[in-house]
Amino acid sequence: METQLEVARAPRKLPKIGRRTVVIASALLLIAAAVVLNFVLYQNGVLTGKETPGETPVDAGEEANTETVSADGYFSATQVSRQRARDEALEVLQSVVENENADEATKTEALLEISDLARAMEQEANIETLVRAKGFERCVAVINGESCSVVVSGEKLQQNQISQINEIVYEQSGIKPANIRIVTR
Repeated sequence: METQLEVARAPRKLPKIGRRTVVIASALLLIAAAVVLNFVLYQNGVLTGKETPGETPVDAGEEANTETVSADGYFSATQVSRQRARDEALEVLQSVVENENADEATKTEALLEISDLARAMEQEANIETLVRAKGFERCVAVINGESCSVVVSGEKLQQNQISQINEIVYEQSGIKPANIRIVTR
């Protein structure tokens, strides 16, 4: 009976979590938190309690189109927040690569993540350029793994415009139209 009691009281062995797994999980959690925080802060193109970067203040007596100013602010703020999140992610991944105590597998995975981020940044820039060439005044594309969100200026999109944007995204990134979200602003 005593051996059964000792076995029942013996501490359970938990699966060993490697340093590599913890570093990668922490980096991914930090990246996700930064992206979510940036979208919350820049929701509707307005910083909470502050002026949006790139937005020019409008006096009550000015004859300015506040919708255009607000839209410009939104697109500028979204691009700034996207870049800020990417810079933070690259900084974390670069610190993993430069860490002398990190094993080679961890460094290799961090380098692959850096490569993926660079590829996504290039694809986003290409998508934005090509969508603007199709007549849209402003565009922001955000690639997140196997999905893409494209925000364009304008009211309601025609079916041919949606098809053009889907085609551009697919050609530049290989993301299927089912995973593409197009939003007007």
